[in-house]
Amino acid sequence: MCYYNDFMKKRILLLLTFIITISLFNNSITSAESPKNYLKGEFYSSVKDHFLIATEKMTDSRFEKTVIVMLESDQNGAWGLTINKRLGTMPIALLVDPSLNSSEEREKLFKINVPIFWGGPVDVKTIFIMHSTEYQSETTKNYGNISISQDYNILLDIAENKGPEKSLVIFGYSGWGSGQLEGEMERDHWILSDIDLDIAFDKDSNTKWNEAFKNSFIKI
Repeated sequence: MCYYNDFMKKRILLLLTFIITISLFNNSITSAESPKNYLKGEFYSSVKDHFLIATEKMTDSRFEKTVIVMLESDQNGAWGLTINKRLGTMPIALLVDPSLNSSEEREKLFKINVPIFWGGPVDVKTIFIMHSTEYQSETTKNYGNISISQDYNILLDIAENKGPEKSLVIFGYSGWGSGQLEGEMERDHWILSDIDLDIAFDKDSNTKWNEAFKNSFIKI
C-alpha cells in the first residue's frame, strides 16, 4: 500500500507538471477558442486525408509552421492532429490507469518514455495514439492510411514492443467550425499536400514542415 501511495503521488506530481506545461504552450501564445467572427469559406471536400500545412501568411502563432493530419472535413467543420509540435517525453506509466498493473509492472512502465506531441488547442487533456494501420484494438478508427486508438492496451503493447510499427502519442486536437478552415485557406493561411507516412511518424519535428511544404499544392 505504501508503494502504491508513493507511486500515485509521483504520478500526480508529474501529470500536474505536464498539464501545466501544455497549458502554458496553449495560453502563452493565444487563446484556444475559435474566433467569434471568422470569414466563412465555401466547403470543398479535398481537405480530408491530406496534410494541412501552414503558410508564411499564417497569422495565428499557435499554428506557425504547423503540419496537421486532417482526419475529418465536412460542411459542419473539420478536425485533425498536429504532428510537428513535440512537447517532450513522458513515462508510459503516467498515461495508463495505475490500477491495471502490479507495482513491478508500474515501475517498469516508469522507465519507458515516449515522445509526446501537442495535437492542437482543443481538449488538450485528451490522448490520441496515431499509428500505422496494421495494429487494431477495440477503439481503433481507420482514416485512410492512418489509424487512431484511444485505450490503455495500445500503450501497454507499445511498452512491450507489441504495438503498431509506427505511432505518435498526441495530446489535444485542432478543430474548425463550419466554413472556418475554408475561410482561412481562401486567405492563403493553409495549403495541402498528400500524406507521407515517413513524415507523419518521424520523431524529429524539426524537419516535418519543410518536407511537407516541398510537396504542397493549392486546393482545387
